[in-house]
Amino acid sequence: MEALRSEDPRRFGRFTVLARFQETASAVRYVARDTGTGVGAGETAVITAARPALAAVPAFRRRFEAEARTAERLAGGWVAPPLETGGGGREADGAGLLWTAAGYVPALPLAEAIGIAGPLPKRALRILGAGIAEILSRVHAGGAVLQGLAPDTVLLAEDGPRLTAFGPLGAAATAEARPGGQLSVRLGYLTPEQVAGKEAGAPSDLFVLGLLLAYAATGTTPFTEGPPEEAARRIAEADPELESVPEELRELIAGCLAKDPAERPTAGTVAAELALEGAAGLARGGWLPERLAAAVAEQEARVRALEGAWEAPAVADSVPGVADAVPEVADAPGVADAVPEVAEAAPGGAVLQKGGAVGTPAPADPQVPLAPDATANADATHGTGDIGEDQGTTRFLNTVPKPPHSDRVTTQLALPHQPPALPATSAHQHTHGSPAPYPAAVLPGSAGPGSGQDANGRSGNGRGGSGGPMVALPLPPAPTPPSGGPALDRRGLLTVAAAAVGGLVVGGGAVAVIGGGESAVATDAKPAPPKPRRTLPGQPPEPRWIYAHPSSESAPLTAALWQDRLLVVTSESQASAVDLRTGERVWQRADAADGQAALAAGDLCFVAGPTEFLWLAPKDGAVVHRLRYADGFTDLPGLQVERLAGHSGTVVWFTGSHTVTVKAPKPKKGKKQEPDKKVVQAHLFAYDIVRRAELWRTPVPAGRAPGTPLYRVVAERPADILVRQEPSTLTPADVKAAKGKGSLRCFDRETGKLRWTKQYGTTAPNAGITGDEGGVLYASVGADLQSFEADTTKPLWRVTGTEGSYFGTPLVAEPFVHTTERSQQIGAVERETGRFVWRRSTEVPAAGGAPALTVSTTGETLFAADAAQVTAFSAADGERLWKFQDIGVADPKGETVSAPYRTLASGTNVIVQRARSFYAFPVA
Repeated sequence: MEALRSEDPRRFGRFTVLARFQETASAVRYVARDTGTGVGAGETAVITAARPALAAVPAFRRRFEAEARTAERLAGGWVAPPLETGGGGREADGAGLLWTAAGYVPALPLAEAIGIAGPLPKRALRILGAGIAEILSRVHAGGAVLQGLAPDTVLLAEDGPRLTAFGPLGAAATAEARPGGQLSVRLGYLTPEQVAGKEAGAPSDLFVLGLLLAYAATGTTPFTEGPPEEAARRIAEADPELESVPEELRELIAGCLAKDPAERPTAGTVAAELALEGAAGLARGGWLPERLAAAVAEQEARVRALEGAWEAPAVADSVPGVADAVPEVADAPGVADAVPEVAEAAPGGAVLQKGGAVGTPAPADPQVPLAPDATANADATHGTGDIGEDQGTTRFLNTVPKPPHSDRVTTQLALPHQPPALPATSAHQHTHGSPAPYPAAVLPGSAGPGSGQDANGRSGNGRGGSGGPMVALPLPPAPTPPSGGPALDRRGLLTVAAAAVGGLVVGGGAVAVIGGGESAVATDAKPAPPKPRRTLPGQPPEPRWIYAHPSSESAPLTAALWQDRLLVVTSESQASAVDLRTGERVWQRADAADGQAALAAGDLCFVAGPTEFLWLAPKDGAVVHRLRYADGFTDLPGLQVERLAGHSGTVVWFTGSHTVTVKAPKPKKGKKQEPDKKVVQAHLFAYDIVRRAELWRTPVPAGRAPGTPLYRVVAERPADILVRQEPSTLTPADVKAAKGKGSLRCFDRETGKLRWTKQYGTTAPNAGITGDEGGVLYASVGADLQSFEADTTKPLWRVTGTEGSYFGTPLVAEPFVHTTERSQQIGAVERETGRFVWRRSTEVPAAGGAPALTVSTTGETLFAADAAQVTAFSAADGERLWKFQDIGVADPKGETVSAPYRTLASGTNVIVQRARSFYAFPVA
């Protein structure tokens, strides 16, 4: 940490800045305090603020915002949920800048941790690798690539690893604004496929994970031996040097470093092999070596000291505003070392370090041109606050010239053999404010921390080194634009780099190839399904297939399963069928647009549409039978049918209404004739979809205009069904008469006769409620869950819920009633006694409603789906089996996916849907 500089913002929205925390190529990170009045008031946060020169580039803003959205979608587990994202407005309070805020977690960057304590022990290596692999597994499940791994983006916290970069910007070694609105980004690592000029894919993340683990295990990377100018060749051709890697991890890391991407393991496989019980389980009781645990604790103490000084009267009485807040904090008693000195510039481009040592400038960068005209005004960012090479990523690959002499610190990273003994003194300045028992590694190619300027004349960044050149590769020519057309439209694709360190350039409004989602032109083609793999504890199993509903078609409205053979997806334009064995779409039918249900009607597929019932051939979707409501219910002209209330076997129940004219009575003598009245009449219907015959209809009260009440069957018993009317269709008179309570109606299954209407305690009209075949109801009552005898309304038992929360719709599955709460608690209750058998959290921040529950066809696995993820539990004991998150569209200009997850159980699969994406996961 260091004190704020004159150009640093003092506020970001509701956050008041306390100190500089860390610099990266594209952003500056600050320690800040939430001085708002909301729930998080008083908490400490870390602000990541884009460098102004880069934030002015539209392409950078789009990419920065896309990576912020990725962080939001990955929130949970080893990814801290973002607190706020800002941009636009007055720069005086930070509002005009581009920034994100996340909760402060005491942690050290991996690069700094290696500098403090040397290579990690085996158990810590397993936890580190498993935690990062768990994040990668979630990213790859959505078809994206992370490209955010580097020694400075992976943090070591007390309870496990953390990740702070969610794309190439966060992990960039350099990032520069170029003339003409271009952006040049260079990463600090290469993969064999990138050396060959191919795009990065999910296996590329695994290669970098292998480099990261080898670095953490030895203090150096497996391709350091040899001239730096041949680094790319070594990565593409040479075998990795893994002799110093612990033997039990050597095979796994070697697999990650395979030259052929197809031979690398998946992220889920790596996570399971490193920690079968999950990184969190293996890390219980502590996982950091003593020195690192002490360094993390010391960092936290220094941050807390900043907070305490901020609250002190001396700060409160300072000059109005917060401009001088941090300098006063730095001078506060007991905080003198919390904010170290900033290196001073020395003559000749060197940097005068603490203690008087002077570093030498880095050698000139022999980098080849990035692209035609891309090197023009290469120093455009000089003096704008941009920084040179990233210390951690350069150390990661060690692709810089060897120093003229060797010392223990440099040798530790340059040679993958015996680590050196620990020197007794330290002159290293840590980016996170933690103490250094001995000097952290100096960048090869520099004389010491804080060395002078880079090849472009930019000053060192003050983070402990500027570093030498990175390997640069020739770039392929930019695509030739169509004749007569624009050079590249806003949705176009500009491929400009064969390898990450060669640089990626974004021009004008174009979207660059920076990671998985952005490199694909919009297409409806479905990727080849991945090869199924075994289920991995703690991780979602490999999906048997993934189906992406074409973006050229309207979004899915409903999804249903037909005989465990077809997934039928309906939209405003058509119905589509997907083979449940392969994930391939087998037919489309425009007649079934806006349809629902997709039930088995003998050998046919029944679909209820807005104006007709359809019976489709499952092979090709051809219409075999059609029943228009106008033709099938001729005595109810203009019949309007709502969505199905429920179904059982071959019978469906639904409501419908039509308008009739009621003649006005003849007026008395001398009185004016009253007009005829239009009256809505509603009915509940039972219909056999195999016999294609109406079984019965019974009149029910009309609903809110246009008049059709919407019913939902909440319980089926041998002799009757219990239904509830959806609150949105209750008339104002119904709402007033109910006095805030919900009611159920009971209808005879044979005749449709209304048996009774009852209320249950103070159950609200929209409360979660369900029932079983034995006549017991389970309903949300306030914050609790209560059971009732359906016929008598007698309360049976009551389960206390979480304060400030409520229960959602329970799920009855022998021998339990599975519960779900808005607080993200999922549980199992004994049906007879109401005793909790187990209760677990999905570990998702409470937001929105309670998760929706589904049980596998075997009854062994319970799924909880909400807006954030799908969590799989063992139905018997509540063990959390795995979690799944689809991170959504990675394209900065793509539509942000905010739809909740849905789950459908089918045979040995569970189908997970989020918006247009469908995944078939194998389950027990």
